[in-house]
Amino acid sequence: MNTKKLSLGDIIVYIAVSLISLICIAPFIYIISVSLTDPSVYKPFKLYFIPEKMSFISYTYILSNDNFLRAVKNTLFITVVGTALNVIFTFTMAYALTKKEMPHRNLFMGIVIFALLFNAGIVPNYLLVKQLGLINSPWALILPVLTNSWSLIVAKSFIDSLPAELEESAKMDGCTEIGAFFRIIVPLSMASITTLTLFFAVGHWNTYFNALIYLTDSKKMTLQVYVKTLLVDSSTNGAGTTGMVDLLNIPTETVRMATVVLAMLPIMAVYPFVQRFFIKGAMLGSIKG
Repeated sequence: MNTKKLSLGDIIVYIAVSLISLICIAPFIYIISVSLTDPSVYKPFKLYFIPEKMSFISYTYILSNDNFLRAVKNTLFITVVGTALNVIFTFTMAYALTKKEMPHRNLFMGIVIFALLFNAGIVPNYLLVKQLGLINSPWALILPVLTNSWSLIVAKSFIDSLPAELEESAKMDGCTEIGAFFRIIVPLSMASITTLTLFFAVGHWNTYFNALIYLTDSKKMTLQVYVKTLLVDSSTNGAGTTGMVDLLNIPTETVRMATVVLAMLPIMAVYPFVQRFFIKGAMLGSIKG
């Protein structure tokens, strides 16, 4: 059996990549280890890469907290509904922009590109949301971002790359424009749809700045705002803003780290299952087409 000898350059690359990977993974290991450490033995300013006297009391405490569960519920609604609407509006508009016979097509494409290069800013967006009566409504985080220029360009480019003959053949067989879209374009675009769906979902799940501006009611708080409030609120040993730690005297740090893990867990759990569609999406769509 022939074995390839590693050159000095290969060794240096492997070492560098390993160190970078370790630097990226170390914070996650620390967060998980602290969250699983028994509060009675936790010591501040100590590095934990292995849980000391493993305990799930911090997770139990968080999952029984009404504020946390409410924040998760709010974020789930925004993520599920927002992502679904994002995908629908993005791909229907991208499909329309691929049609050369569309009236004022170049004008709309110019608007899309202009919006990609220039942003209206915080104040005009806030005034728009306020005029629409969406302050303290989860729709304030959904309706203004139904689509965006980058996603439209990606979706349009993918649809443009598909063979036009497939759609023309479907229309010759009596398929309508809408039928061709759902029976030809959508199946063939599964790879890009899956990719953009993940981007949209992560964006909604991690939404923070807009939620901080538009949702002033603590009962409408999203998960990321809740986590931020918990991490920076030094008064959590009492009722505090988040009402997390009370007379049980659970160290704040273990509760914080457990909250961070729970906030990351859904996306981390879904990603491996979605990732395989990045590879299989195009082939699967071609078979369906």
